[in-house]
Amino acid sequence: MDKIAQFKSLHVPGDPLILVNIWDAGSAKAVEAAGAKALATGSYGVAGAQGIDDGEHFPLDAAIANLEKIVAVTDLPVSIDMEAGYGDNADEVAASVDRAKQAGACGINMEDRLPGETKLLSISDYCPRLEAAAKTGLHINARCDTFLGQSVENDRERLISEVLERSNAYAGSGASSLFVPFLSDAGCISEICEKSTLPVNILRSSDGPTHKAMADMGVARISHGHQSWAGAMAWLERQAKQVLEGGEPDY
Repeated sequence: MDKIAQFKSLHVPGDPLILVNIWDAGSAKAVEAAGAKALATGSYGVAGAQGIDDGEHFPLDAAIANLEKIVAVTDLPVSIDMEAGYGDNADEVAASVDRAKQAGACGINMEDRLPGETKLLSISDYCPRLEAAAKTGLHINARCDTFLGQSVENDRERLISEVLERSNAYAGSGASSLFVPFLSDAGCISEICEKSTLPVNILRSSDGPTHKAMADMGVARISHGHQSWAGAMAWLERQAKQVLEGGEPDY
């Protein structure tokens, strides 16, 4: 089984692939040593590690170089967060995603809104970009930002309906899984998992269900996003503060 097929096979509803997202080769080695089955970058952490903002401010050349360094130190399947696909049109997206494939990626994340935008791309605008990415043969985790800035309490049924509509469209355009971040409501997660055409990826949140609970809901992939990078940086800041104030570190 090649790494792309291996990665796809790990997306099992009820037995989710857990991804503690990495940002460089060093963090890849640490997460692999902890027993990970696969690795995935998070664009926020990758950019943050360079002291810059998320949102494709990290140039594609640099993102590919970072990917190459990660792939060189692991035998695990590696997925790369490509934000909105690094392209103004479908042809440019295809070229960018093909570069990731040539660098050794087994999959990508791709958002359905453009950098700096809160409004989602229409299905008719996003699907050609998605189809172009999918033609590379990689596992495409199509991110669906429907819940961004929305109220589950006020608009539950509409939001679920919109996610399921996009799930159907994205599946028809070659997506391999559906990533629904900004969602911690157990009822919504359960219904989306039950009705989605695609295996569902949920972003772990401190106020959301546990890993076990999400597995019971039928989630197929759980991501930690920027939380692993942010946690590492917070730990580093605390240790530095202790030392610089005359104390001893915890390490």
